[in-house]
Amino acid sequence: MRLSGMQFGIFTVGDVTADPTTGRKPTEAERIRATVTIARKVEEVGLDVFATGEHHNPPFVPSSPTTLLGYIAALTERIILSTSTTLITTNDPVKIAEDFSVLQHLSDGRVDVMLGRGNTGPVYPWFGQDIRAAIPLTVEHYRLLRRLWQEQSVDWSGEFRTPLQGFTLAPQPLDGVPPFVWHGSIRTPEVAELAAYYGDGFFANHIFWPASHTKRMVQLYRQRFEHYGHGSADQAIVGLGGQVFMRPRSQDAIAEFRPYFDNAPVYGHGPSLEEFAAETPLTVGSPQQVIDRTLSFRDYAGDYQRQLFLIDHAGLPLKVVLEQLDLLGEEVVPVLRKEFAIGRPDHVPDAPTHESLARAAAQNAEEQP
Repeated sequence: MRLSGMQFGIFTVGDVTADPTTGRKPTEAERIRATVTIARKVEEVGLDVFATGEHHNPPFVPSSPTTLLGYIAALTERIILSTSTTLITTNDPVKIAEDFSVLQHLSDGRVDVMLGRGNTGPVYPWFGQDIRAAIPLTVEHYRLLRRLWQEQSVDWSGEFRTPLQGFTLAPQPLDGVPPFVWHGSIRTPEVAELAAYYGDGFFANHIFWPASHTKRMVQLYRQRFEHYGHGSADQAIVGLGGQVFMRPRSQDAIAEFRPYFDNAPVYGHGPSLEEFAAETPLTVGSPQQVIDRTLSFRDYAGDYQRQLFLIDHAGLPLKVVLEQLDLLGEEVVPVLRKEFAIGRPDHVPDAPTHESLARAAAQNAEEQP
């Protein structure tokens, strides 16, 4: 039986938050070490992807994602190492190209990148940029990044950085194949358009928005992907975010997670847990409830390629996060792999990997006259 062709994993935002049930707040060092432990557990339980965000302000610690992922690469053998946001707006595209090429070589190709604008306005002036130029920055920086990964010598000039003359990236991408690029967005149609234009992946991190909004964003991306001639709309590469908290009994999950939800730095002191779970993909309950809710994503997103869950935020202790990973690996993801395969058309592509991209590049080279 063909499995779903999907990748399952987790993403972390790397927040340092006090546990509301004990009042204890981990140190930054403890939080970073815990993140490494979580990544290793992702591989141990049979998931496919570990992804980290990029933040440059408290209470978050992942300000240098490729440093963290390079360390994790040395401790793992199989999982794909990704970002859940690399700031294409405020990072220099030259540095992004260099960092991810090095990470490719260190990890034997087990790396891809998710580009996004981020959700913190003050980060723009910290890195010498203007938030009012966020969309033009995104477009120009990504255009340059693609050239850096694809061309041996780059002459370039643009609006937002100094020109390049005869620049050669070192090291070159592993096997001549750049990391697969996802464009991540919660609310920005221009990002979906950019992903579609280049035929890249689109990651709808719909953890704060209702299904109707995510449906519109994914449909826009799929339609524009087909418009630009990359394939049919259902062949576009889609990823989704989600949030879960599980216990064998749903009422136990709700009771345990409630204080963490109520005090979370992002949505605490707002809607109730029940209201938020009804309006967004947050699922707090039994493993079967997580399975059923996640399978329902296909109803509005179509057959997609990557599902990442947020499970380690809001002050949850490391022990509890590792228990969540055990439940994902043992009870949830094996069922999802089988169920998502049912009715999945053969022409819908599997999730991209370095190996699949390298094969495609070799085949294209052979077909060239």
